[in-house]
Amino acid sequence: MDKAPSTIYAVDQRIVYPSQGVGRIVEIREKAFKDSKIFYYIIYLEFSDMTVMVPVDKADELGIRAIVPKNEAEKALCFISEEYAPIPSDWKLRYQMNLDLLKKGSVLDIAAVVRSLYHRSKIKELPILERKLYDSALNLLQDEISFSLGKTKDEIAELIRARLES
Repeated sequence: MDKAPSTIYAVDQRIVYPSQGVGRIVEIREKAFKDSKIFYYIIYLEFSDMTVMVPVDKADELGIRAIVPKNEAEKALCFISEEYAPIPSDWKLRYQMNLDLLKKGSVLDIAAVVRSLYHRSKIKELPILERKLYDSALNLLQDEISFSLGKTKDEIAELIRARLES
């Protein structure tokens, strides 16, 4: 077997896979594909109890990133309690905007989705698709921040709820 290429992430490191959540790299494996050999990150995603293979050289393109440092997690928590611009009342437009933010996958983008949909739900009940998007974004945010700050998901859920209601 050839030597593994230099990789950004290491085995046992926790990473964020956009719109999937926090995962742990369980292995870096080489596989033959056509006439070449490709290295893959084997990532276990706890939230969905799923293991995925991501080509090492496509990780950046797919938005895979390290868990944010403590200061960024705290910035996201502050962000959800700040004032914000109203979002479109057309739910389809709103849904697409939020879906795009979620796909970008930065912790602040995810916090923006949580904040805007939470406040929208206080005005009018969210359509089913948007409710699912909100639940997904909230889960992603809780997951990453709990790892970043070393707290339980329940503690973070309580913290987020308090910040949203402030």
